Amino acid sequence: MVDWEGPLSEAYERAMTYLEGLPERRVGPRATAKELHEALGGPLPTGPTDPREVVEHLAKGVDDGLLPSGSGRFFGFVFGGATPASLAADWLTTVWDQNAGLYAASPAAAVVEDITARWLVELFGLPPTTSVGFVTGAQMANFTALAAARHEVLRRAGWDVEQDGLIGAPPIRVLAGAERHDTIDRALRFLGLGTNSIVPIAVDDQGRMRADALAGALDADPGRTTGRSGINRPTIVCAQAGNVNTGAFDPIAEICEIAHAQQAWVHVDGAFGLWAAVSPGLRQLVDGIDRADSWATDAHKWLNVPYDSGIVLCAHPEPHRAAMSIRAAYLIQDENGERDSLDYNPEFSRRARGIPVYAAIRALGRDGIAEIVDRCHAMANRFAQNLRANNMEVLNDVVLNQVLVRFGDDAITRRVVTEVQNEGTCWMSGTTWQGKAAMRISVSNWTTGPEDIDRSAAAVRKVFDQLSIS
Repeated sequence: MVDWEGPLSEAYERAMTYLEGLPERRVGPRATAKELHEALGGPLPTGPTDPREVVEHLAKGVDDGLLPSGSGRFFGFVFGGATPASLAADWLTTVWDQNAGLYAASPAAAVVEDITARWLVELFGLPPTTSVGFVTGAQMANFTALAAARHEVLRRAGWDVEQDGLIGAPPIRVLAGAERHDTIDRALRFLGLGTNSIVPIAVDDQGRMRADALAGALDADPGRTTGRSGINRPTIVCAQAGNVNTGAFDPIAEICEIAHAQQAWVHVDGAFGLWAAVSPGLRQLVDGIDRADSWATDAHKWLNVPYDSGIVLCAHPEPHRAAMSIRAAYLIQDENGERDSLDYNPEFSRRARGIPVYAAIRALGRDGIAEIVDRCHAMANRFAQNLRANNMEVLNDVVLNQVLVRFGDDAITRRVVTEVQNEGTCWMSGTTWQGKAAMRISVSNWTTGPEDIDRSAAAVRKVFDQLSIS
């Protein structure tokens, strides 16, 4: 008989100890890399070890090296936590161990993801025929969407990139804000377009793309049309819903109108900002979002689904499938046309990561998701107000969940960030914004409340005061 109970019971007990201790746990790692190597390393095992002992050893060994990103006082990198329903569903996803690449390999996973896809499209207010893929994160969501865009803009120019590759293809120009996220650049490298294809568009003081600058760049392109067909030069415009530093939103409605007049594809990187669409009070930030051609977002941010969980959405299913799908004699495509996920994401074999997303949406509902977004927005404003009241400089307009703080000069600001991380009450990262060092506070966790904000702000003030005195 296989002993499932031993290792799973050990894992459950360790998990509960960790989760129940999060509210008071030091928000930061407690061990060095050397100490972790010593606790976990050693020679390659030559024989078997009892599975329960393995789980116990692993849990003890990693504990001091964990960054408690599920804490309500973790404000780094726009990480979310994990809601109980999504965490439990993620455990079951592992237990069921389904290969969700094909309907034939897991009808249950395919149907759950199909239902979840429709829910997501409705939540974001996108066209009902929008296609959806479940990927690892916004990096692969941006990659997949831009692969669909690459297919379509080249198809319009008479080129089949999936068959003929890029050698000899009409050059594609990518217009993106100067404050775009680096995943756009990285996706273009993966796609063979290269970062030199990017024409950076000027932004305002909050990092929003200027629509007039976009229009000027499109109009100024001497290769805008091909002499042979009169078709506009293959062009992709990348807009942003939620600047990675300030949280600011590009004017998406204007961008879509300008870009579509030039037959350009509009992609929106909405890694966290797209979730503003779920909030009645914040929906205006994404006005015109439904007019774009593709979107990228994360479920492991504001939906608070365990890592990893990204989402790509495309208003045009045909180029989405054309860029991603594959056929082979040994694969089984359902004769009734049921959803095969490999038609919508780059992976072949893949985890059924849509199941935790399903659980999160069913547990929270539209109102629950909106409440998380609204509360995080309120908590970000509370943090900013608290710091301003204590003579600390907030650099951005807090429109969503991002707060940028500066403490005098670059050197002091960087020291404050480091010392706050070392102190352990809360954790936030540093950044550089418009040439200035800043502390970057991202409020994205479903458990964060006023006490977490006030306690964290007090810790920041204490560190700053101590450094100012010294």
